[in-house]
Amino acid sequence: MSTGLIIAIVVIAIILIALFAFVLPRARRQAQVKARERELHDRRKQVAGEHRAEAEQRKRHADEAEQRAKIAQHEAERERAEAKLREERAKMHEEGRADHELIDEHERDRFAGTSAGTDDERFASSSTGSQEADADRPMHEPQTEYDQGREDERRFEREQETERPDAPRRA
Repeated sequence: MSTGLIIAIVVIAIILIALFAFVLPRARRQAQVKARERELHDRRKQVAGEHRAEAEQRKRHADEAEQRAKIAQHEAERERAEAKLREERAKMHEEGRADHELIDEHERDRFAGTSAGTDDERFASSSTGSQEADADRPMHEPQTEYDQGREDERRFEREQETERPDAPRRA
């Protein structure tokens, strides 16, 4: 063997030893760092996705709660309006302006001439000319179309009350 060949083999061996001793471990470390970076990046994405999913779910729950609160507010407003309506009706009854609601159809004759009758009935009973004109008309029939409409409306309200089981009963 020639000295040149031996020197070449020794130089190649030194290069290979240097390569295995210094360059390859550094490359392995860089590959490991990159692998760890990729794993960390994947974990970040996964956790961020979980947080976003939970945030979206919480937004939906908040929207639903907000909608329930609006419904509750509307129900409260409706209850206040119903209470105000009931208060107004109570006031009308206290003042005697709703006595006609207390008397059924079959009781009209018994309460004729009282404050429970309609204005038309009170005026009709006080005027002499209308008594003569009404002599041939049965007492339970309305005098005018207006009275007929009011009677129909009362009958309709009574039918609705009997159809609804939760409707308040009149005393």
